[in-house]
Amino acid sequence: MTDHPRKVTRALLSVSDKSGLIEFARALAAHGIDLVSTGGTAKAIAAAGLKVSDVSDLTGFPEMMDGRVKTLHPKVHGGLLAIRDNAEHAKAMKDHGISQIDLLVVNLYPFEETVAKNASYEDCIENIDIGGPAMIRAASKNHDDVTVVVEPSDYQSVLDELATNKGATTLTLRRRLAAKAYARTAAYDAAISNWFADQLKIDAPDFRAVGGKLVEALRYGENPHQTAAFYRTPELRPGVSSARQVQGKQLSYNNINDTDAAYECIAEFDAKRTAACVIVKHANPCGVAEGSNLIDAYRKALACDSTSAFGGIIAMNRTLDAETAQTITEILTEVIIAPDATEEAIAIIAKRRNIRLLLAGSLPDPRAPGLTYKTVAGGLLVQSRDNAVVDDMILKPVTKRQPTDAELRDLKFAFRVAKHVKSNTIIYAKDLATVGIGAGQMSRVDSARIAARKAQDAAAELKLAEPMTKGSVVASDAFFPFADGLLVAIEAGATAVIQPGGSIRDDEVIKAADDAGIAMVFTGVRHFKH
Repeated sequence: MTDHPRKVTRALLSVSDKSGLIEFARALAAHGIDLVSTGGTAKAIAAAGLKVSDVSDLTGFPEMMDGRVKTLHPKVHGGLLAIRDNAEHAKAMKDHGISQIDLLVVNLYPFEETVAKNASYEDCIENIDIGGPAMIRAASKNHDDVTVVVEPSDYQSVLDELATNKGATTLTLRRRLAAKAYARTAAYDAAISNWFADQLKIDAPDFRAVGGKLVEALRYGENPHQTAAFYRTPELRPGVSSARQVQGKQLSYNNINDTDAAYECIAEFDAKRTAACVIVKHANPCGVAEGSNLIDAYRKALACDSTSAFGGIIAMNRTLDAETAQTITEILTEVIIAPDATEEAIAIIAKRRNIRLLLAGSLPDPRAPGLTYKTVAGGLLVQSRDNAVVDDMILKPVTKRQPTDAELRDLKFAFRVAKHVKSNTIIYAKDLATVGIGAGQMSRVDSARIAARKAQDAAAELKLAEPMTKGSVVASDAFFPFADGLLVAIEAGATAVIQPGGSIRDDEVIKAADDAGIAMVFTGVRHFKH
């Protein structure tokens, strides 16, 4: 690739984000570059005392139709698309009075931000940029001759090249900026098309586009030989993508995945109702509890499986306080995420420099609609988020014995947790805390056994007379296909069960529960999570 420089003589600037605009325009003018602009951008540049021509002077047409038509004109697109070394193009420019445009600076109408503000349908439509994407695509196509900039963070790169190359840019920079520009318009169109699908209640549009803005390139992916990067999508859902990292080294791919799992789980627990803590390891909760305060919830969650909690991710549903922060730092912890933290808690965590502390501002709404995406070979699986909440479900008792109020409270707690554990899932819970978790097994009976065994291990570590599964309740994310998994739970000491129901052998499972004298309720809702 010949890195031939192209001198910039004329720049067209049209931006909605005016951060750094005046400094950039002033630097361009210092290189003797003629400035052409539109609307508010032209006014801002002129107000700074810089010479600027309005695009209407270039085209000979005024802005019209509330600004919808201003740059869609041959004198703009001809100036962007003309191949400078092509004699026919040069003749067309001369014959039609078209002047070349060597630098295009455009950032688009704030459509994503407008949608995020829950603006009206009409306002969202008016914030769909037409001329901007058209110019960006034109300039990007002709990157051999034209430099295109779509966000202020690239202003300095352009100025550096102009300074180094006597007012010119290199092909290397122009190609990089063109690639970025196409990605920006693709992400912009993805946001618009997905918004339209949502507005029209189309669950399966003929084309599905996904776009995002780079948050940061990551050191590696799930494993060191894999590359990875983290992108933020237009969906403004509180969590790891929106959180402020107060301290700690860069989040890894696995940190981000695990932290998201922890924060989505903790969102099931209304902070106004209860304090709650979730501890996650490898995207699965290994301890979850409610308590009278955060430190109580943390200690109960840790008691479930302190071995797995070592080096885990901790999520809180309330402002992290100093006492809880101090207790957390007693074991190795990778990430703590909470809506907020006191200054005292932040100072305590600061003494453990390797702990990443994230403050998300608020909790995501577990009932909110949204989409989730998963790649398969040559394809993309898209589904609505699992926003079913146990508080909204009608629980149907199916056994002779009804659950007690205390059992019902724990059953709902266990089913909240089951929603966020990889299938097949079995959760033992007692006194609003998990006491055994079985996750991700091919057989549900194996999940029941593993969860019971973990409870035995925890009892030995805590020097308890018996496992906490004695007198517990059990939740299953999907129906029991046979009675065997239920029988394991009964043997472990469970006295009540919550499950979706719907198996052809429900009668067999219900009979096993009745024979053991335990209570069982059906939710009618399954929580598979793969």
